[in-house]
Amino acid sequence: MAVSGALPMFLKAVDCSGETKDKHFIASLMKVVVIEVGPKNVVQIIMDNAPNCKAAGQIIETQYPNIFWTPCVVPTLNLALKNICAAKNTENNYLVYDECSWITTVIGDATIIKNHIMNHSIRLAIFNEFVPLKLLSIAETRFASSIVILRRFKLIKQHLQSMVISSHWNAHREEVGASFVRETLLDEKWPTLHLIYDMWDSMIHKVNCAIYKHEGKSLDDETEFYNVVHKILVDRWNKNNTPLHCLAHALNPRYYSDKWFEEDPNRVLPRRDEEVTNERKKRLKRYLIDSVERSKANVEYAKFSTKEGPFFDVDSIEDRWNMDPHSWWVIHDQFGSLEDVGMLEVANLSLDEPELEIVVFKDDRDVEGINSEVEVMEVGSS
Repeated sequence: MAVSGALPMFLKAVDCSGETKDKHFIASLMKVVVIEVGPKNVVQIIMDNAPNCKAAGQIIETQYPNIFWTPCVVPTLNLALKNICAAKNTENNYLVYDECSWITTVIGDATIIKNHIMNHSIRLAIFNEFVPLKLLSIAETRFASSIVILRRFKLIKQHLQSMVISSHWNAHREEVGASFVRETLLDEKWPTLHLIYDMWDSMIHKVNCAIYKHEGKSLDDETEFYNVVHKILVDRWNKNNTPLHCLAHALNPRYYSDKWFEEDPNRVLPRRDEEVTNERKKRLKRYLIDSVERSKANVEYAKFSTKEGPFFDVDSIEDRWNMDPHSWWVIHDQFGSLEDVGMLEVANLSLDEPELEIVVFKDDRDVEGINSEVEVMEVGSS
């Protein structure tokens, strides 16, 4: 698929039956599409995070320095949740297991309750009488769906409790598991999965606040559970982060607005963030090969990030918070060296729950990309 500002376009499907899907084979398929679209028109190739896909992306980057391989964000989040929601008791993972295994137990309880209701026609009829929403299923390989189903359970918990104490529920023969369903749903401590999902750049802080609030601790206290979750999220993000993400973050006017800082005093200006700055420079060197053009862009960025020159205009400063990045640059950029700013929309990437509910039940290789130029995406690789 090719994705531009004019929405996605299906290009082709390739039958790879019987083929060895190594890095060279995948890179050759991607190269054909890049040539068809035009190498200068391609900003990035989004693929699965598997080692062979990463290696294929590196081959493309070597042949076309202006193109980035970008790992998909959705499976990255999914893998982080796998470490949290399906912690295994291994020699190298005992700390994570000690702190997170309770989540696996809660998910298992939810599965038992869902299966008991769905597999008994009478229980299902009673459920439909008491509960206005449907139960969701957990996809075994999509760990984000575990969060979604527990969120749904919390949403309908009062209805479920009314159901199991009703005369309708108790009037029928006790099937195996019925007492477990009743006792679990009436337990006020179930479920309490307390992770919040938002944009990656603020997600960890929000998870921090949510966990400390749930455990009744101040931010100065120690909590091993948060330490474990924090390390998992940071490790996964470091594996997914690319210069393109950092450039998009650095060029988003919202992250230089006063209101953005008022939301969280711990936030740092992108130009003062060492990682963002280093990766932004890498991306500009590949995006603007000509040193003169790159120098102009750097001067413009300096004025933009410090609100100097034309960026000192009152409307320019006020619109940083109120306007989407692409529109802001179209209206307030008077230089023109950054007119191809569709990449800024990457900075608007959101993992809030409504969108997450839509995404997590799809194959994690079906990725939505956003760019003003073209992104070539590999779909359905093994």
